[in-house]
Amino acid sequence: MHEWLHDGPIVGMVHLPALPGAPRYGGDRRAVRERALADARALESGGVDAVMVENFGDAPFHPADVPKHVVAEMTAHVGAVRGAIDLPVCVNVLRNDAAAALSVAAATGADAIRVNVHSGARLTDQGIVEGRAHETLRLRERLDRDVAILADVAVKHSAPLAPEDLAAETRDAVERGLADGVIASGGGTGRPVDDERLRTVAAVAEEHGVPAFVGSGATADTVADLLAVADGVVVGSALKAGDAADPVDEGRVRALVEAAGR
Repeated sequence: MHEWLHDGPIVGMVHLPALPGAPRYGGDRRAVRERALADARALESGGVDAVMVENFGDAPFHPADVPKHVVAEMTAHVGAVRGAIDLPVCVNVLRNDAAAALSVAAATGADAIRVNVHSGARLTDQGIVEGRAHETLRLRERLDRDVAILADVAVKHSAPLAPEDLAAETRDAVERGLADGVIASGGGTGRPVDDERLRTVAAVAEEHGVPAFVGSGATADTVADLLAVADGVVVGSALKAGDAADPVDEGRVRALVEAAGR
């Protein structure tokens, strides 16, 4: 299933501006759509292998159940992105609404979802966020769509509730949560992942035949070394001229792709 996940993909982020109903929404749905399409096209032209659409601008995030209008908005934007580019598309609904992400992916024909807390629980700025792998996997069966599940391990912007055992958490995500891939990230957006943490997650993933991704902090200077350990990278901040909320810079995309040896 989803061979592209095993081909060392570079996944570029489409960070959506705030959607209607969010505190920072600018009042123009068309502007949100145009920004999403421009970023997706810049990522494709720059040479990435896939894109991930995320409601990045919606802070402060709902912890686990976004309102229905957010699901509708995400479906519209993900569908538009899918129609504009010829790449695999992934969906992440922040903070941790896997059911919404899976529903959006199924409706639009997207290829994968990212789940920040798929199994276990983490302490976050939204409070305690709990994994719902049991619900997510059963929903995928009901929807009958071939959507891959990429699960974060010790996700960024969170802390463990008990002494952390990264290898055990990775095994739980794959063996008991049945994730199709795992993601290791640094402490926050744009922050590099610790080498030892990455190697631990990647080693367990390799044992189980699933890909391990770097979820934050990859740059043109580090991407080649990261791909020597991980099977792929998810990149957002490094492809912007400044802040993570800025538009995608195609030149930066091309530089990172070239640095990765593509």
